[in-house]
Amino acid sequence: MKYHQIDRTLFIKNRAKFMAQMKPQSVAVFNSNDIYPISADSSLPFAQHRDIFYLSGVDQEESILLLFPDAPYEHQREILFLKETSEHIAIWEGEKLTKERAFEVSGIRTVYWLQDFEKILFEMMTYSEIIYINTNEHYRATVETETREARFIKWWKDKYPAHTVAKSNPILQRLRSIKETEELDLIQKACNITELGFRRLLSFVKPNVTEYEIEAELIHEFVRNRSKGFAYTPIIASGNNANVLHYIENNQQCKAGDLILLDVAAEYANYSSDMTRTIPVSGRYTSRQKEVYSAVLRVKNEATKMLTPGTLWKQYHIEVGKIMTSELLGLGLLDNADIQNENPDWPAYKKYFMHGTSHHMGLDTHDYGILIEAMQPNMVFTVEPGIYIPAEGFGIRLEDDVIIQESGEPFNMMRNIPIEIAEIEELMNS
Repeated sequence: MKYHQIDRTLFIKNRAKFMAQMKPQSVAVFNSNDIYPISADSSLPFAQHRDIFYLSGVDQEESILLLFPDAPYEHQREILFLKETSEHIAIWEGEKLTKERAFEVSGIRTVYWLQDFEKILFEMMTYSEIIYINTNEHYRATVETETREARFIKWWKDKYPAHTVAKSNPILQRLRSIKETEELDLIQKACNITELGFRRLLSFVKPNVTEYEIEAELIHEFVRNRSKGFAYTPIIASGNNANVLHYIENNQQCKAGDLILLDVAAEYANYSSDMTRTIPVSGRYTSRQKEVYSAVLRVKNEATKMLTPGTLWKQYHIEVGKIMTSELLGLGLLDNADIQNENPDWPAYKKYFMHGTSHHMGLDTHDYGILIEAMQPNMVFTVEPGIYIPAEGFGIRLEDDVIIQESGEPFNMMRNIPIEIAEIEELMNS
């Protein structure tokens, strides 16, 4: 891995929190992700399942974590199963975790090779009554590929039909949504790398540069600072491309006078950052672009103030909608008749701002969090309003990542990334 090793005390704490929520006489099993094939002997780069990483720090394929807090013997309460390494594997694939190294990474003392899993699981099942399975229940999940976790669940149900089933996901949704200090530091590191990439762009962008050249500048800066790269597929949308919310082609030339919407951010140690800025190709915003930009920035600033403990996600978005409506009236994009005749299920402002303002962020860019429950300290949220005007050939979105505090306004992890018009213009023309 490119990142510095994370202190194993984080994963020890995470496991303790999870096991404290488990029912008596229960076992929980977590599988790594597959390495997904492309064609012939090609495969996608491995990306670890965030849940097993959260609980163990193990960032390696074909790994399994078993937790059994009521096991009869202490050494059975936390068990890691790893693909057995060898000199041959080290030569062809690179060094894999040894049992000793796995303890250094995870704090788990009991480590077996993967071939022992079924035998050890059988013993644990004879002592237990319940098994926690790890289904994906994220509100945005759309999973068509059968995962390693799904194959395990099918196998386990056939092998041990008399056991009661429980779900890991509701526990993890709550635990992962509230970050430990070490996690906040890792997210801040990802934000800092994102800042380096963005500042690099401000002196690079000029008329006729291509969107993919901008992408190349970013990946260069991210990787040279120990990131694997983008936390999500980058959006580098010039001109009217910005009005396609998930534009990812990044293959057009940036024309003088246009804006570029950059929804781009680095990961670090599997933790995400998530940033959006909108900059002028020519280094100066037009008066109309400034007018709309300033409106979006005001909405972002006002929305940020509302991210406090006890806030409900749904009500928050209703309030943001009211602020956006006021700004759109000021811009002449809406009039009073639009408001009076609006559909309550699709308010008038959504013609120009059709997506949500905030989502949880952490190990996943759209991270775990139960949206019907109130916000709590140490949750990390994005704040990302936008105004999209196809008729005028541009769209503007601005986005920062913030930590909810015990009281008062949240802490902005992207406070040092230029966002004010004057600073961006100065840096682009210096």
